[in-house]
Amino acid sequence: MFGPVFNREASVVPKRPQTYLARGLYLLTLFGLICTGYLVLDGSRSLATVSDSSRFGGWMFAMLSPLQLLILSSLAAVGAASSVAQEKDRRTLILLLMTRLSGFEVVVGKLTATLLGPLSMLVCALPLFLIFPLLGGVSPQQVLGVFVVTAATVILAGSVGTVVGMWREKTFQAIALTVLLLLILVGTGEIVSVLFALPESFQLAFSPVRALMAAASPLASLSQATSTGVIYFTVLAFTLSIAVLAFGVNRVRVWNPSREVRLKAPEIETSEEMEAESGPRSWKVRAPRPVWDNPILWREIRTWAYGRKVVIIRVAFAGLFLLVAGVVAMQVQSGVAFEPAGRIARSLPAATLPVAAIGVVSLVLVNALAVNSITGERDGLAIDLLLVTDLNPSEFVFGKLLGVLYVGKEMILLPLLLLVYLAATGVMTLENTVYAIVGALVLFFFVAMLGVHSGLNYVAGRTATLASLGTVFFLCIGIAICMTIMVSFRGAFQLQLAPFLVMILGGGAALFASLGWRNPSSAIFLSSFFLPVITFYAITQFLLQTDHLFVVFPLVVGYGFTTAALMIPALSEFDVSLERDRGAPGDAA
Repeated sequence: MFGPVFNREASVVPKRPQTYLARGLYLLTLFGLICTGYLVLDGSRSLATVSDSSRFGGWMFAMLSPLQLLILSSLAAVGAASSVAQEKDRRTLILLLMTRLSGFEVVVGKLTATLLGPLSMLVCALPLFLIFPLLGGVSPQQVLGVFVVTAATVILAGSVGTVVGMWREKTFQAIALTVLLLLILVGTGEIVSVLFALPESFQLAFSPVRALMAAASPLASLSQATSTGVIYFTVLAFTLSIAVLAFGVNRVRVWNPSREVRLKAPEIETSEEMEAESGPRSWKVRAPRPVWDNPILWREIRTWAYGRKVVIIRVAFAGLFLLVAGVVAMQVQSGVAFEPAGRIARSLPAATLPVAAIGVVSLVLVNALAVNSITGERDGLAIDLLLVTDLNPSEFVFGKLLGVLYVGKEMILLPLLLLVYLAATGVMTLENTVYAIVGALVLFFFVAMLGVHSGLNYVAGRTATLASLGTVFFLCIGIAICMTIMVSFRGAFQLQLAPFLVMILGGGAALFASLGWRNPSSAIFLSSFFLPVITFYAITQFLLQTDHLFVVFPLVVGYGFTTAALMIPALSEFDVSLERDRGAPGDAA
């Protein structure tokens, strides 16, 4: 129905052990969260009554529903964009377009092949979510509504990722633009819902977050406006998906092959060339350019190593930053940002959520840029050429790190400017601002080193991207989910410690499997198990609103040690790890 691209993937996926491992880990994680919530709540009071059971079931359903939406939609968007970008890096997409395959079979085939994973995980989670109606407090109609909204969002995210991947040439451009476009779409929907006095059903139609919350609410089966809004959102999401796919099918052979791979005269890449260019340019001869002592760093900074259209990503991120800055400015003007958390019945200050959101987005983008800096070299067979040169590992690693930080400078400086604005308006003290900036810089350097480490240790570019982004997601979101359970139930800490240690140790094992897959070491082992604990402790201290030195100090020590643990193998065993990768043909397949 969807062509040979989908048929091949559908026949190969059941033969891969990773397919069943991913589904099992996903269900095990959700089940572990349910068990953790049960143990925490049962530690403070028993679930012997029907009221307690229904309250527990309703709360866990309301927490796991948005978590599932975030995981699966992110996996669909990033997976679709990276899958198409990998085809471009290996020059196989051009071969597909040279066959008799139609644009529909290429675009929709890649989309459906990518959605096999997220949608199968969604179907596998359905029996687990049907436990909540048995506990009480949740109806089967609510579960069905949540899964319909999630499926519509996953398809829309995958459609945007596929079409953007077909449009953009570089992997980082595809992933970054996909993430930014989806976030801008969500932010625009929230702005439309707030600024315009639309009926409730139309407000739900423009916001996937509001639609999911409405579908998870008992009002979905009681209120006509709520149920109608959920239907409107589902129809609108499917309509946008069809429109995006139709646009991609119409333009796929126009975009590909792109101008970057067509034969043409060499373009000016540096400002020195532009100044020296006086007469008509010749494609036969070009004057040699002076190169720095570190040619890797020179290429990252002085040329368009990630494509000229990286400017679009900077503009899109600036637009998202303006949205967040506008929200923070409104909180400052209204005085909400100055109110302490305890006095407004919130666990966190009002400005924490928007600042943390733009910070997590910038961390994800810098990490994706670092991964692509290595996988792009590998897919283009440039690493094999670098191995026969006189470059040493330190020049390569530090050249990539500094180059990534330079290219992503807007994604680093703009969130820091937002912290400076909060300090200038008096929302944050000077001491806390310094702590926040120091902690942010350490995290940015960590995610950059994590991306380089994943790119060196995984052969497939898509696997490296998902492993690196999955690590960032776990450290930023996974630990926050555990803290949400603790704050919401508010039981005795000594009764909550045991189930949380199980989750943290399980996450540490998964972290070690991701970081030490190729080059395990005792330092990486120690970092994998202590980093979740350190992150957990730092978030706890921030929630308690104690001295913020106890927040930034463990972060600097823990993430600094982990960065060194990832950097030392890359510097000392650079050639060995690459030789091992080239000798693993099964991984490359």
